[in-house]
Formats: sequence, structure tokens, C-alpha cells
Amino acid sequence: MNEPEVNESAEASVEESTPSEPTSAAPPAAEGADDVVFIDASTAPPPPPPTDTELALQEERDKYRDQLLRKAADFDNYRKRARRDLEEEKRRTRDNTIREFLPLIDNLHRALAASSTATDVQAVVEGVHMVVRGFDDIASRFGLERVPGVGQAFDPNVHDAIQQTPTNDHPPGTIMSEVQSGYTVEGRLLRAAMVVVAMAAPATEEAETASEADASQSEE
Repeated sequence: MNEPEVNESAEASVEESTPSEPTSAAPPAAEGADDVVFIDASTAPPPPPPTDTELALQEERDKYRDQLLRKAADFDNYRKRARRDLEEEKRRTRDNTIREFLPLIDNLHRALAASSTATDVQAVVEGVHMVVRGFDDIASRFGLERVPGVGQAFDPNVHDAIQQTPTNDHPPGTIMSEVQSGYTVEGRLLRAAMVVVAMAAPATEEAETASEADASQSEE
């Protein structure tokens, strides 16, 4: 049996007509890529050792930094200690002031206990006066003084007028009564006195009639 002859020209035409597989195109080189130089860090030369001047500056920097930290710690300790001392001084001053007034409190309690069984009212009143005198004595030691009130001219610097009352018995601007006492400490106002101040009374109808009568008689 004879084998069929292969048409070589046909095979060649088939190969030529078969499309070739696409090949990936190389990306275009970036502009200036030839100027980029890559340096291997492992092969880079080590930095030069610090000079004597640089070492001296580093040592001076560390010294000043240590001094700054020490100063900051000392100031923080001083601030805490000053706060503790101030609070302690405030407590000591408060305790000493209260201790001065304890005898007055004792005397008030004694007066209250005695008043419940006392038959002589005048004795109770005298006991209260003794307590008040004791308070005035202690107040004077602290520089506490009472603001002058009744009978004095109204002073807006130390008096607080809560009422004005028309009257002919007192000159206008005179303090007629005191609702609450005022006090000063070493010349500084601690509390203003609450007072009632006199003002000029309006003319009454009878006074007007009398003045008109006097005027008519003088004309005649």
C-alpha cells in the first residue's frame, strides 16, 4: 500500500495563516531613567567619627539637660511643700481664732442654763453683757472694730441704707436705727452696717395753712 504524499506547500500555507501568539511589549523606558543611580547600603561608606568639637557639644548638651531635669524636680518639690505649708498655716490660724472664742461659747451656754432657773432677770442680763464685753475684748485683739451707727451721718463707704424714713426729729442723712452692725478689720471694711436713714419730712397740710396765715398777716 502506498502512503499518501504530504503536500508541503499546503502545510507551509497553513502555518503562515495561523496567527502567532501575542507577545508582551516591553514598557517604554522612563524619561531620564539613565540618570538614576542605585546605591547599595551595605556597600556605602560608614559615617565619619564625631570630631572633638561635636563630642564637646554633646557632652555640654547632656549636662544642661541633666541640670534642667534636676531644677524641674526641685521646683515641683518646692511647689508641693509651699502648698502644704500654706494649708497648714491656714489651719493653724483658724484653730487659734476658734480657740479664742471658745470661752465666749462656754459663757453663753452657762448664761442659757442659768436663765432657765434664774429668778433675777437683771442677773441674766448682766451675764449677757459680760459675754458681749468678752467678745469686744477678743475682737480688739484681732483688729476688729464696729462701724459707728445710730446718730452718725450716713457714709456710703461703710453704711448700707435699707430704708429712708421721713422725720423732723433728725437732720436729713442721719442714721436713725441700725438693723445689722458693720465691722472693719485693721481699717478694711469687713461688713457694711445696714441702717435706716432719716430724710426730710414733707410739709403737712396744717403746716402749710399756718405758713400761709403767717404770710398773710405779714402782708397786712
